[in-house]
This record gives sequence, C-alpha cells and structure tokens, in this order.
Amino acid sequence: MTATRSGEALVQHPLIKAVGFTGSLRGGRALFDLCAARPEPIPFFGELGSINPCFLLSHALQARGAQIAQGWVGSLTMGAGQFCTNPGLLVLPEADADAFVDNARQALQDSPAQVMLTDGIAAAYRDGTARIAGLADPVMAADSEGRNARPAVFRTTAAAFLADHALGEEVFGPLGLIVTVASDDEMLEVARGLEGQLTITLQMEERDTPLAARLMPVLERKAGRVLADGWATGVEVADAMVHGGPYPASTNFGATSVGTLAIRRFLRPVCFQNIPEALLPKDLRD
Repeated sequence: MTATRSGEALVQHPLIKAVGFTGSLRGGRALFDLCAARPEPIPFFGELGSINPCFLLSHALQARGAQIAQGWVGSLTMGAGQFCTNPGLLVLPEADADAFVDNARQALQDSPAQVMLTDGIAAAYRDGTARIAGLADPVMAADSEGRNARPAVFRTTAAAFLADHALGEEVFGPLGLIVTVASDDEMLEVARGLEGQLTITLQMEERDTPLAARLMPVLERKAGRVLADGWATGVEVADAMVHGGPYPASTNFGATSVGTLAIRRFLRPVCFQNIPEALLPKDLRD
C-alpha cells in the first residue's frame, strides 16, 4: 500500500477521531477534505506550508546588516532548510538591498551541501529551485545533486512578488527569496498580500518603531507567532508557544502543534452541570 493510500485509509477509519498532519499543501488538503467528507466528520489539524517572512527594517540593516545576514543564512540552511519555520522570504528596503545581498552572499560561501531526508524531498527542492529561478534573479544558486541540497537565494521586486502567486509558494529546503521595496507603503503592501504563515519576524532598532507599529496590526493577522530580532527556527516547547497560523500555514488557526496547549487538539471539552459528585470523573470530585 502506498503512503497516499495508507493516509487515506487512516483518516477514513471509523476509530480515528482526529488527525494531525505536517506536509505539503496538496497532500494535506486532500486528507483534510477526506476528514470533512466522512459520515462523521472529524477535526484535521494540518500544517501545510509557510515561507516565514522576515521584514528587515532600515535602521536595523544600517546598524547590524552583516550580523543579520549571517544569522539569516544560518537559520535558512539549518538542517538543510527542512524546518517548517525556515525563513524563506526577506522583505527589505531597496536602498539597503545591495549591501545586504553582498553580506548574505559572503555568508553563503561557507555553506556546504547537506543531505535531505528523502529522495522525494530532494527532488521537490530541485524542482522548486528551478521554478523560482525562472521567476527571479539569482543571488547565489548552485546545482543540487541526488539528496545533497545546496542553498539557493534569489532576488525580486515587490511589484513582481505581488503579481505572481508562485513566488510566495513554499519551497521546502534551503531556498531564500529577497523582495525589495521602494517605500514603507510598499512594504506594508507586501505584508497585506501574504498568505497565512507560521511565523513572521521583524529585524528592527528602536528608531524603526514607527514603521514596525504600522506593520504589527497586519503581521499579527498573518501569522501564529510574531517575533523581533531573532530567528524563528527555534521552537520552544512552552506554555506560550503557538505553532500554527492562518490557512494555509495550518487548517485550524486556533490550535498549536507545539507547546502545552497542543494536547487540546485531541481533547473534547465536556461540561458537567448538576451532576452528583459520585458520578463525576475522579479528578473533578472534591
């Protein structure tokens, strides 16, 4: 039985009452639809893709652009880019872009090829890289062979990004896309045009606060986790962690798949009203 048929059989089995899934948008949506089409529909908690945008604000780039580039490359290439919180999209001012690209290119020089998890994932990464190469300008791209993946970074404009949905689709692996904006208003336009994400990051200094304040009302509606001056590839198992987001990042924006609240995906609340104590579950009795 193929993996696809196994997944279909699993989510349709009458003893299964909820499903958690991490994978592609296409595969996850197929399973989601099967869960909804059951005679007894069941919850499907799917994590279906995220490019985890990072907004690099001008004063931060001017103060520590080389450090930001180094941190981004480290996060982008961690684990051959196979983290669901991999920072695959950078949005930054056009005026600061050339210096940042030079710093990123220098950091990428030391990034070796890494082995991806499966042949299928590696093939999909090569196909995705080729697709983006046909739509954006290369910053650094090296051939990946077999299961060995090399980082690939491309550059485009805000206008091109907003005009072509394909540029915003996830490529699973160490691929980054740099989008340059001509103004603060254009940065906001890119933010508004994003699909749902697991994470969105701000790199900022105190002097960037006015622009960050304009971005925040948009970003908090686009992602399950918004962070500043860090990299989202670290996901702490903690009470406050939210690892989910608006569709297609996940199929249930009110849930998290990491942290203490993750168990709620597989629990059904029951209210006991006026029930004699002897009939209550033991942990609810006085």
